[in-house]
Amino acid sequence: MVKISVLRDCLNGIVNAEKRGKRQVLVRPSSKVIIKFLQVMQKHGYIGDLEIVDDHRAGKVVVDLVGHINKCGVISPRFDVTIGGIEQLASNILPSRQFGHL
Repeated sequence: MVKISVLRDCLNGIVNAEKRGKRQVLVRPSSKVIIKFLQVMQKHGYIGDLEIVDDHRAGKVVVDLVGHINKCGVISPRFDVTIGGIEQLASNILPSRQFGHL
């Protein structure tokens, strides 16, 4: 069976583990998009350390959770947005002006 959205499955697993109070979550399969996304989340302080496990297949990522995630998800399909349209997209999607990241 083919996974449609690997990033959505990753974020779903992280949010579910966060709700259950887990300290770590194993994300598989791994991809370059997932790793870049998790690095941005780590830079903003939503998750702790990342451990990338190379198993010569699709790869795995072990994510340390710090308890700062309320909700996160994927905007699908990935829309093309001009530089001038980013502010309008953010105001349409995010619930408040000073809340959340795109």
